[in-house]
Amino acid sequence: MQAGKKARERSRCPWAGNDPVYVSYHDDQWGVPVHNDTELFEMITLEGAQAGLSWITILRKRENYRTAFGGFRPEKVARFSEARIRGLLTNAGIVRNRLKIESTISNARAVLEVQKQFGSLDAYLWQFVGGRPIVNRWREMKQVPPRSAESDALSKDLRKRGFHFVGTTICYAFMQAVGMVNDHLTTCFRYKQVRKH
Repeated sequence: MQAGKKARERSRCPWAGNDPVYVSYHDDQWGVPVHNDTELFEMITLEGAQAGLSWITILRKRENYRTAFGGFRPEKVARFSEARIRGLLTNAGIVRNRLKIESTISNARAVLEVQKQFGSLDAYLWQFVGGRPIVNRWREMKQVPPRSAESDALSKDLRKRGFHFVGTTICYAFMQAVGMVNDHLTTCFRYKQVRKH
């Protein structure tokens, strides 16, 4: 009985698989509400960098990204020069795509504008879910949508504010990652834990 209970507690969302990097990310971070502007900017950047690639590729480069982009402090990234961009294009530790690198810098500038207007990136982003996580009740991965009305609205507004690499599917993945949406399956041991945050 006890062994069966323990097995159920460790039942994970299937996408986590067996890769230790993925499992750690799933168990410790994915879906936990984030309210820190630096961390939110980091996730916007990483989700955008992931476009056309696998998420595990980005997770494995995450520490390199933190070093390359000044700890994701938007005020620092916003001042990156053309020379800095050229340097980043030779950095094998990140995705060496000029558009993605330039978008990170322009997104940092857009973050600063959002902070001026709303007080924080956190306040701006979380208004799209009424300040509280949307808690879904999916039992199977095939039920989890690639987008939502909220991600559509967020994507549209971010683009209007000059953000790039923020299509609705990227926005939905971002919302899942930072806990604006709890899309852990109901069979996953993290589903109820994340709801307590």
